[in-house]
Amino acid sequence: MLGLIGGTGLNRLQGLVIDEQRKLSTQYGSPSGAVHLGQRDGQKIAFLPRHGHGHRIPPHAINYRANLFALKLVGVTHIIGVAAVGGIGAHMAPGELVLPDDIIDYTWGRQHTYSLGAQDPLRHIEFAPPYDAGLREALQHSAKRQNIKMMPSAVHGVTQGPRLETAAEVRRMGRDGCDIVGMTGMPEAALARELDIPYACLAVVVNWAAGVGAGDSIHAEIEKFVDIGMDKALRVIQDLQLS
Repeated sequence: MLGLIGGTGLNRLQGLVIDEQRKLSTQYGSPSGAVHLGQRDGQKIAFLPRHGHGHRIPPHAINYRANLFALKLVGVTHIIGVAAVGGIGAHMAPGELVLPDDIIDYTWGRQHTYSLGAQDPLRHIEFAPPYDAGLREALQHSAKRQNIKMMPSAVHGVTQGPRLETAAEVRRMGRDGCDIVGMTGMPEAALARELDIPYACLAVVVNWAAGVGAGDSIHAEIEKFVDIGMDKALRVIQDLQLS
């Protein structure tokens, strides 16, 4: 069963026929909201809004451990994290879909592991690459079938939020090698790896990062491009064929 974690612009999954909503409690606390179990065009999906009902939970306060563990409890075998991001690289323009293949984590203070020593055994997971190759390949094939352009690789810089980055911070991230910037990619990807669940990020560029673009304000760009990008992302997910 496919697990889908929705972020900004994807609090609800249109076309999902809900069979059940499960309000779960885990040993790591409560997830962001109920897990919506259902089907979309015959595909079984477990959908979880990352920021909760009404988009109320800021990136740094999300209980990522509970979210990922809740999806494991309902039987999810693959996870796609849909993320709205800012474009840093020249080809990462608003409205584009991006399939990142690497991460630089700039977050701090988040509960980022299940390996707590006493409660859970210590695991030094391999995290290079951080995203599952098979799931990324399946997403690329889906995009091609839908004739949707998708950038096949990028370095995903993950910042703390909830504030947006300064132009100087974005310039530094560019020097570090980041192509896109978001706030929720970590520790989500690492926790999925600890749970041995294949995970990929499907990123939707909704604005130019600070100091990169010109013209519209960042919030105006987000309002303009989030629906366009999310519509393309949903078409890719709808066509996804899991092995």
